[in-house]
Amino acid sequence: MNPENHQTSTHSKVISHVFSTGTAKQGCAGPPIGLVDIGVSEIAYLFRVSLPGIEKNQNKIKCEIQREGRVCIQGVVPEIAIPSESGCLYRMQVQQLCPPGPFSITFNLPGQVDPRLFSPKLRPDGILEVVVVKLGVRIPTS
Repeated sequence: MNPENHQTSTHSKVISHVFSTGTAKQGCAGPPIGLVDIGVSEIAYLFRVSLPGIEKNQNKIKCEIQREGRVCIQGVVPEIAIPSESGCLYRMQVQQLCPPGPFSITFNLPGQVDPRLFSPKLRPDGILEVVVVKLGVRIPTS
Protein backbone atom coordinates (compact mmCIF):
# COMPACT_ATOMS: atom_id res chain seq x y z
CA MET A 1 0.00 0.00 0.00
CA ASN A 2 1.30 3.47 -0.86
CA PRO A 3 2.05 5.32 2.46
CA GLU A 4 0.83 8.65 1.06
CA ASN A 5 -2.47 7.09 0.00
CA HIS A 6 -2.79 5.38 3.42
CA GLN A 7 -2.60 8.70 5.31
CA THR A 8 -5.36 10.35 3.29
CA SER A 9 -7.77 7.45 3.69
CA THR A 10 -7.23 6.73 7.41
CA HIS A 11 -10.16 8.89 8.50
CA SER A 12 -12.72 7.16 6.27
CA LYS A 13 -11.48 3.72 7.28
CA VAL A 14 -11.83 4.52 10.98
CA ILE A 15 -15.35 5.84 10.51
CA SER A 16 -16.42 2.80 8.49
CA HIS A 17 -15.73 0.60 11.53
CA VAL A 18 -18.16 2.42 13.81
CA PHE A 19 -21.49 0.61 14.03
CA SER A 20 -24.53 1.60 16.04
CA THR A 21 -27.61 -0.34 17.03
CA GLY A 22 -30.74 0.36 19.04
CA THR A 23 -31.13 3.89 20.37
CA ALA A 24 -27.55 4.74 19.41
CA LYS A 25 -28.47 4.19 15.75
CA GLN A 26 -31.40 6.62 15.99
CA GLY A 27 -29.26 9.57 17.11
CA CYS A 28 -26.61 11.57 15.33
CA ALA A 29 -22.85 11.08 15.61
CA GLY A 30 -21.64 11.81 19.13
CA PRO A 31 -23.76 12.96 22.03
CA PRO A 32 -25.15 16.38 21.10
CA ILE A 33 -25.14 19.25 23.56
CA GLY A 34 -28.46 20.87 24.29
CA LEU A 35 -31.06 18.14 23.98
CA VAL A 36 -33.86 19.13 26.39
CA ASP A 37 -36.57 17.17 28.22
CA ILE A 38 -39.27 19.09 30.13
CA GLY A 39 -41.59 17.56 32.73
CA VAL A 40 -44.57 19.16 34.46
CA SER A 41 -46.17 18.58 37.87
CA GLU A 42 -48.81 20.54 39.79
CA ILE A 43 -46.20 22.67 41.55
CA ALA A 44 -43.06 22.68 39.40
CA TYR A 45 -41.28 22.06 36.14
CA LEU A 46 -38.38 19.66 35.73
CA PHE A 47 -36.00 20.07 32.85
CA ARG A 48 -33.00 18.00 31.83
CA VAL A 49 -30.35 19.23 29.41
CA SER A 50 -27.71 17.06 27.76
CA LEU A 51 -24.21 18.46 28.44
CA PRO A 52 -21.78 15.68 27.42
CA GLY A 53 -18.16 16.38 28.27
CA ILE A 54 -19.06 18.74 31.09
CA GLU A 55 -17.92 17.58 34.51
CA LYS A 56 -19.09 19.02 37.80
CA ASN A 57 -15.63 19.88 39.16
CA GLN A 58 -14.08 21.16 35.91
CA ASN A 59 -16.50 23.79 34.68
CA LYS A 60 -18.77 26.54 35.78
CA ILE A 61 -22.20 26.27 34.24
CA LYS A 62 -24.40 29.34 34.43
CA CYS A 63 -28.14 28.65 34.50
CA GLU A 64 -30.36 31.73 34.43
CA ILE A 65 -34.11 31.31 34.80
CA GLN A 66 -36.46 34.24 34.18
CA ARG A 67 -39.92 34.74 35.63
CA GLU A 68 -41.69 34.21 32.27
CA GLY A 69 -40.07 30.74 32.06
CA ARG A 70 -37.13 31.53 29.77
CA VAL A 71 -34.06 29.43 30.60
CA CYS A 72 -30.53 30.27 29.44
CA ILE A 73 -27.63 27.89 30.14
CA GLN A 74 -24.05 28.91 29.34
CA GLY A 75 -20.73 27.17 29.75
CA VAL A 76 -17.61 25.87 28.05
CA VAL A 77 -16.85 22.38 26.76
CA PRO A 78 -13.22 21.83 27.86
CA GLU A 79 -10.34 20.91 25.56
CA ILE A 80 -9.27 17.40 26.51
CA ALA A 81 -5.92 15.77 25.80
CA ILE A 82 -5.92 12.01 26.22
CA PRO A 83 -2.80 10.66 27.94
CA SER A 84 -1.63 7.09 27.57
CA GLU A 85 0.17 4.95 30.14
CA SER A 86 3.44 5.58 28.27
CA GLY A 87 3.08 9.35 28.77
CA CYS A 88 2.10 10.21 25.17
CA LEU A 89 -0.76 12.61 24.52
CA TYR A 90 -3.16 11.67 21.74
CA ARG A 91 -4.44 14.19 19.21
CA MET A 92 -7.90 13.43 17.82
CA GLN A 93 -7.94 12.33 14.16
CA VAL A 94 -11.64 11.50 14.21
CA GLN A 95 -13.82 13.67 16.42
CA GLN A 96 -17.54 13.03 16.61
CA LEU A 97 -18.02 14.09 20.20
CA CYS A 98 -18.92 17.69 20.92
CA PRO A 99 -15.99 19.99 20.06
CA PRO A 100 -14.44 22.17 22.79
CA GLY A 101 -15.54 25.78 23.19
CA PRO A 102 -18.27 27.99 24.64
CA PHE A 103 -21.95 27.16 24.29
CA SER A 104 -25.31 28.70 25.08
CA ILE A 105 -28.69 26.92 25.24
CA THR A 106 -31.93 28.90 25.53
CA PHE A 107 -35.49 27.55 25.73
CA ASN A 108 -38.87 28.35 27.28
CA LEU A 109 -40.71 26.42 29.95
CA PRO A 110 -44.49 26.02 29.45
CA GLY A 111 -45.38 28.70 32.04
CA GLN A 112 -44.18 31.30 34.51
CA VAL A 113 -41.85 30.31 37.36
CA ASP A 114 -40.36 31.71 40.56
CA PRO A 115 -36.68 32.05 39.58
CA ARG A 116 -35.65 32.12 43.25
CA LEU A 117 -36.99 28.60 43.82
CA PHE A 118 -34.99 26.17 41.74
CA SER A 119 -32.58 23.34 42.46
CA PRO A 120 -29.96 22.44 39.83
CA LYS A 121 -27.97 19.21 39.77
CA LEU A 122 -25.26 18.25 37.27
CA ARG A 123 -25.35 14.48 37.15
CA PRO A 124 -22.18 12.40 36.57
CA ASP A 125 -23.55 11.35 33.16
CA GLY A 126 -23.48 14.95 31.86
CA ILE A 127 -27.17 15.71 32.33
CA LEU A 128 -28.11 19.00 33.99
CA GLU A 129 -31.33 18.37 35.92
CA VAL A 130 -33.26 21.33 37.34
CA VAL A 131 -36.54 21.61 39.23
CA VAL A 132 -38.11 25.09 39.30
CA VAL A 133 -41.32 25.99 41.13
CA LYS A 134 -44.23 27.45 39.18
CA LEU A 135 -45.12 31.07 39.92
CA GLY A 136 -47.77 31.57 42.62
CA VAL A 137 -47.78 27.96 43.81
CA ARG A 138 -47.61 27.20 47.52
CA ILE A 139 -45.16 24.47 48.33
CA PRO A 140 -46.62 21.87 50.71
CA THR A 141 -44.78 21.64 54.03
CA SER A 142 -45.01 18.15 55.45
